[in-house]
Amino acid sequence: MAIPRTATTARGSGKTGRINDPERTMANILEVATREFGEKGLAGARIDAIADATHTSKRMIYYYFGSKEGLYLAVLEEAYRRMRAQEAALHLEDLPPEEALRRLVAYTFDHHRSNEPFIRLVMSENIHRGQYLARSRVIQELNVSAITAVRALYERGVAQGVFRPGIDPLDLHASISALAFFSVSNRHTFDLIFKRDSTDPEAVRRRRDEVVEMVVRYVRADPPAQV
Repeated sequence: MAIPRTATTARGSGKTGRINDPERTMANILEVATREFGEKGLAGARIDAIADATHTSKRMIYYYFGSKEGLYLAVLEEAYRRMRAQEAALHLEDLPPEEALRRLVAYTFDHHRSNEPFIRLVMSENIHRGQYLARSRVIQELNVSAITAVRALYERGVAQGVFRPGIDPLDLHASISALAFFSVSNRHTFDLIFKRDSTDPEAVRRRRDEVVEMVVRYVRADPPAQV
């Protein structure tokens, strides 16, 4: 993406200034746009609202991102890029297989709990049947690397006799994602129906431990039969 060398006039502060850090400006636009798209979806989000919140202009946003759809796609790419970078920073390859799996599941749960706009973005993109995500080679490559990491972890565990054979790493990834995703995507309806508060810190901790344990027990190799 081309970054202009010229600056834009600051808005909203009552003063005229010049922004000389285009990368910081773009990062700020992406952060605000993530909340706007996450809350209102692609159709409901307003570029005017994003411009006002970032003290830029619609013209500058379109200069950086091309269009509203271009900004939406950039938001998706940044959200996936950030998540995959954080996963890589876990250094799962340096841990014993079961400990690595526990860390991966716990991270996924924590990430989703603390990034509700990301969950809403994914839900919105599913409403659009993935049509915008399909345009991004970046996202597809990022998610291939994620499956590669899960496969390496799982196969290492099988080789060491810690994990049982016969599990598709893609299915394992899907199961981890589903358990973590549901606790955010369905939180409001679930809590209303069953009269509970899933935001309570103790409830979050308990659910986190349950999700980690469910995945580990599913993957763990059966103990040898007693003779």
